[in-house]
Order: sequence, then structure tokens, then C-alpha cells
Amino acid sequence: MKNNVVKQSLKFVLVMTIITGFIYPLACTAIAQIIFPNKANGSIIYKNDKPVASELIGQEFTSDRYFWSRPSTTSPTPYNGGSSSGSNKTPAGKELEDMVQQRIKLIRELDPDNNQKIPVDFITASGSGLDPHISPAAALYQVDRISKVRNIDKDTLIRLIDKNTEKRQLGILGEPRVNVVKLNIDIDNL
Repeated sequence: MKNNVVKQSLKFVLVMTIITGFIYPLACTAIAQIIFPNKANGSIIYKNDKPVASELIGQEFTSDRYFWSRPSTTSPTPYNGGSSSGSNKTPAGKELEDMVQQRIKLIRELDPDNNQKIPVDFITASGSGLDPHISPAAALYQVDRISKVRNIDKDTLIRLIDKNTEKRQLGILGEPRVNVVKLNIDIDNL
């Protein structure tokens, strides 16, 4: 009786390992490759047939010629996919408040002519620390600076922001958002 139970248990483990470890993942991968191959392969953005970025992972832009992304909390470098995480700072804590105040000060120093209210997503990190998106308000906040530095008409920049604004999914999920990586690539292509 005991041997029978052990054999059945081992058979069950073997069958479930094959199903959940091989068949199911391969089926999911095959379906994803057929239905949405770009997304299944990381939503890679190509420029001159060379991969330059992913639509799904933000990049650090520090030049005043580019739209800046929201802060990243990954370490040791920003937008490090190997250490994705939020800051784990409590909204009620002094540490987060100090971090946000430092970001506000830095933005004001880097863009001293801008007296607009700084959008909150421009000074706070996303939950993953890798988000490639900012709000349309955060993008519009930067238009004057980029227009001046690159000598590009503000209306052209606003049209590019509109072009790169992703709407709510199904009309109700999420918020409108601008993919900074794609927006900056479009600006370079002008």
C-alpha cells in the first residue's frame, strides 16, 4: 500500500512538472508569439535597424535637450531592470518628503525659468522604478525648456506629445500617459 501511494505521488509530480514546467509555458509562449510578437519579444524600439530601447522600460535622460523621465529608484543605476523595485519609503515618512524636496530643488535649478507647478509624477518614482511613462502634464511642463534649447516650435512639441500619449485601456483603466523614450526618439527624428 505504501509503495503504491509513493508511486502515485511520484507519477503525479512528474506529470504536473511536465504540464506546468514545459507544456503550459511553451503554449503561452507560442500563443504570445502568434498573437502579439512585438510585445512577446520585449517591445523593442529600433532605429536604423538597431535596437535602441524598449517601450516598456524607461531610460534616464539628463540632457536639457530631452524630455526627462520620472525618477527611478533602482540601484546602483537608474532604470536597472535587474533591481526593479519601488523606494519602499512611506508617504508619511520624513525620508520620502526629503527625497521629493531634493527632486523639486533639482528641477528648479535645472529649469529656473519654469514657474509652473511641478506635476507629482515628475518628482515621485513609479512602483517598479522602471516606468517609461510620464503624465501629459509632466510632458507639457517641459515644452518651454526643450523648445528653447532645440529651437523647435512649441506647437510641434505639443503635437509630438499628443502622438505619443497612450489613452486609458478600454477607456477606463489607467491614466493617459506619455512614453518618454518614444517621444525623445521622435524629437531626434525631426
